[in-house]
Amino acid sequence: MLIITYYWPPAGGPGVQRWLKFVKYLPEFEIEPIVYIPENPSYPLIDATLLEEVSEKLTVLKQPIFEPYGIAGMLSKKQTKIISSGIISPKKKQSLLQKLLLYVRGNFFVPDARKFWIKPSVRFLKSYIEANDIETIITTGPPHSVHLIGMKLKELLGVRWFADFRDPWTTIGYHKKLKLGKRAKQKHRRLEKDVLNQSDHIIVTSFTTKKEFETLTEQPITVITNGYDTTTIPSVSLDVDFTISHIGSLLAGRNPKMFWKAIADLIQENSAFAERLSIQLVGAVSTTVLESIRSFGLDKYLKIQGYVSHLEALELQRKAQLLLLIEIDSPETRCIIPGKLFEYMNAKRPILAFGPQGSDVAQVLQTTETGTYFTYTEYAAIKAQLQAYFDAYQDKTLVVEGRNIVRYSRKNLTASLATLLKS
Repeated sequence: MLIITYYWPPAGGPGVQRWLKFVKYLPEFEIEPIVYIPENPSYPLIDATLLEEVSEKLTVLKQPIFEPYGIAGMLSKKQTKIISSGIISPKKKQSLLQKLLLYVRGNFFVPDARKFWIKPSVRFLKSYIEANDIETIITTGPPHSVHLIGMKLKELLGVRWFADFRDPWTTIGYHKKLKLGKRAKQKHRRLEKDVLNQSDHIIVTSFTTKKEFETLTEQPITVITNGYDTTTIPSVSLDVDFTISHIGSLLAGRNPKMFWKAIADLIQENSAFAERLSIQLVGAVSTTVLESIRSFGLDKYLKIQGYVSHLEALELQRKAQLLLLIEIDSPETRCIIPGKLFEYMNAKRPILAFGPQGSDVAQVLQTTETGTYFTYTEYAAIKAQLQAYFDAYQDKTLVVEGRNIVRYSRKNLTASLATLLKS
């Protein structure tokens, strides 16, 4: 089975984890994966430790890719890296250069900036598939241009093609920020519909995405969420302080101001809370979010770390007293179930989550009993829950076991994938 993906070690971040883990376990289910990746990718995040998880027995095919981000970097390496990593400033705070880069990205590179990898990949893989009798291919996006490779190979060779969507396409949160013109919007919708209708089977990571896609295609759709791996992690001790930790990127829109206000008010009302509080942000953080946190006088409680390795992230999750999960408060993000949610659950630390009404995250937290979920405006409820967590921390009873989270282990999820692929 051939897996076509852009993100692969040493790429860091959540995009690489899903198929790195599937590939790790597929041989146990009598499926031999072959992975096709770019030879010279432009990854916004690097985590060389993930290379250790790639088996020496795995066949990895590579072909060069032309990356426009390299050219854009000649104008501004910083802005290019920011845009490629998904951290886009609010419209009012965008520089003229950032506006220009977003317009060019949105209107001249449809579906995305990796579109130039499509034709050379099809040429190379057509010969490889024919020579090696490969009957099944999987494409995983974003970048969604990868799906166009699969679509062309199916057209030319008649192979069975599974399209895996780690995120949705036209309804993804950042799509509106790309300053798309009418023609670009129409092309995105057409390509999305073509992929959904020409693939043999669609795999998605959330229940809401499945419902959205069911309005566009009659092809079968299966939900296989992200999950956690049973990676051996050194024993760690809980932080002494009441540490509230967020692991991962905090985009400009991930900014629950009522939560920051609740923290600030509890600091004023409770001297013990003020003495023990620590807010830890690990990963890229938007300046907009930082400004908001500081506007509530929380600067002295803030501990900011940049990007860390995946193993370090797992250790920090287990050390935190409370794990914070924040999604953009928008209908488009109801379908997003971040991969770190499942790692949070496996860390056995309580989760405090924020996002839009009707989120799939809320459903997962409720069924697994691993945390609480709030919309951005529920100030009184947020404050009360935060106080309850702190009281449990003081009593040394702040623990969570969860219910049936083993269904989200990477191995069990791979078993579901293998069953699907063999059907």
